[in-house]
Order: sequence, then C-alpha cells, then structure tokens
Amino acid sequence: MHYITEPMAIEERSMEIIAPYLAELNLTPEEVKVFSRIIHAAGDPEYSKIIEIHKDAIRAGCAALESGCDIFCDVEMVRTGINKRRLADNGGTVHCLIGDEKVASTAKELGITRSMVAMRTFGERLHGSIVAIGNAPTALFEVLNLMKETTIRPALIIGVPVGFVGASESKDFLAETSPVPYITVRGNKGGSPIAAAVTNALLYMHRR
Repeated sequence: MHYITEPMAIEERSMEIIAPYLAELNLTPEEVKVFSRIIHAAGDPEYSKIIEIHKDAIRAGCAALESGCDIFCDVEMVRTGINKRRLADNGGTVHCLIGDEKVASTAKELGITRSMVAMRTFGERLHGSIVAIGNAPTALFEVLNLMKETTIRPALIIGVPVGFVGASESKDFLAETSPVPYITVRGNKGGSPIAAAVTNALLYMHRR
C-alpha cells in the first residue's frame, strides 16, 4: 500500500483536499488559511459552515504577534499545540495556569472552575494579548466579564470551547458582546486542537 510519508507533502495534499469546500465561501486569502487549519485539525469539512471571523480579527491578531504579544490559554492542551518556537521568534510566550496550585485552591474555595480563576489571575496581562480558549466555556465567560467590568482589552480572542454545557452559549455571547475582535465556531463543536490551529494559522501568516 502506498501512502505519503513526507510531512510537508501530507500537509499540502490535505490543503488540496480541503480547498473545494471553501471555494464558494468568498473568503479572503487570510481567511482561507484560518478555515483550512481548522478543518485540517478537526478532519471535518462541516466546520466551514460554523466558523465565524470578526472582520478585524486577522489583522488584529497578526499586528499583536508582530508587536511580540503573549498568548494566554485556558488549558495545557491549547498551550501544547501552539508553535512556541515561532511565537518566541516574535518575542512572545504562551501562558497557562490551569495546573497552578494556588489557582486550584482558590477555585475550590470559591466553588468555581480553575479556568475562571486563571483568567482572573492573568488580569491586566490579558490587555493587548491573544486569548486562546479551547476547552472551558467558563473561561470565555470570565474574559467577557472582565472586559465588561474593566478596561482590559485583549487584541484578539480565539474562543472555541467545546461541549454541551455553556459552550454554544459562551460563543454566542462572545459574538454578541465582545468589544474586541474574535474568531469562533458556533455551536457545540470546537476544542483545544481548534484553538491551537487558529493560533498557529496566525503565527504562520506573520513572519519576521
């Protein structure tokens, strides 16, 4: 049985297979790259129907990366999937506090999720950053509440939490209320690989 073994050839062939699903969507070249990375990560062309990109999202994300911004994640799976070497070349670092002992103890004391406490702990550091949320709807709700209650404004929110409790609602709330650009997928789908894929799509667009 013949199969492709060279990594770049695998990726190129994958993008060729994905391209027809996007042909009629009237996307910009940059949007095609984001859509393609998401579909590639999910193995699901149906994502093309639920991806939503704010009109300023790609420009804002690339500008933030060019300035050397940091990226703040809700879970380690998102942090692990992001190309940290490429981000470091730009001067940025990826942060995640989900495993922090103080965050865990505070969450237990307050009876809320660790991802909520993590976003509160990041606080002002979120300003001008990229926030990448792939797992926890409560983290996305918390960031939106922080923006409502303070002057904290991330440069971009990648909000793609997955699941059946709060995920769809948190993304609807993001699209309806966010004062900053965002990239999301509607409904219950999403996840850490999707958040990482979007982030990497932006990193690969921006080259120093």
